Amino acid sequence: MSDEVERWTRATVYPDMWADPDDDPRNKNGSPPDGERPTLEEFLKDYRLTLRMKCDGLDPEQLARRSVPPSTMSLLGLVRHLAEVERDWRNWLGDADPLPKLYGTRDADFDGAVAEQDVVDAAFADLEREQAATDAALDGFPDLGARVGRDEVVIRELLVHRIDEYARHCGHADLLRECVDGRVGQ
Repeated sequence: MSDEVERWTRATVYPDMWADPDDDPRNKNGSPPDGERPTLEEFLKDYRLTLRMKCDGLDPEQLARRSVPPSTMSLLGLVRHLAEVERDWRNWLGDADPLPKLYGTRDADFDGAVAEQDVVDAAFADLEREQAATDAALDGFPDLGARVGRDEVVIRELLVHRIDEYARHCGHADLLRECVDGRVGQ
């Protein structure tokens, strides 16, 4: 008997997909967004949803499992990390003192991702809160070309960087989920 998990998918239409097209909440009904900002926000929304989908159906032990030793990366660690970076991005928008770290020192977001339900619940609550706060802060800057904060970051650059961060970590989530229970798909 092997410790290796068997690869599987719930999709029936395309065997390399996470969900069938009719069941995929990321599928658009109607026309694509109109304009640059709505397009960027739609991509970000879909990557956020993808991360949640990769975590769905797993218990705290599975979410906290470090699937690729010696890395400390886990799905739960990714959720905590993205909550932390959402807060960090908000710090770029103004000149005030930075908000404190959510989880402490370097790598605490991953190191503290332990298999306890209250840690899981707190991580998802933190992520939702930090996403909403950063979204709200960015809504105050309608000009995508505006330079803001001490480093004069361009709002467009910040939005694209957020998409990049989620996309990269959704790739990690694909591999982590497959290691946890064998489920595959985009």
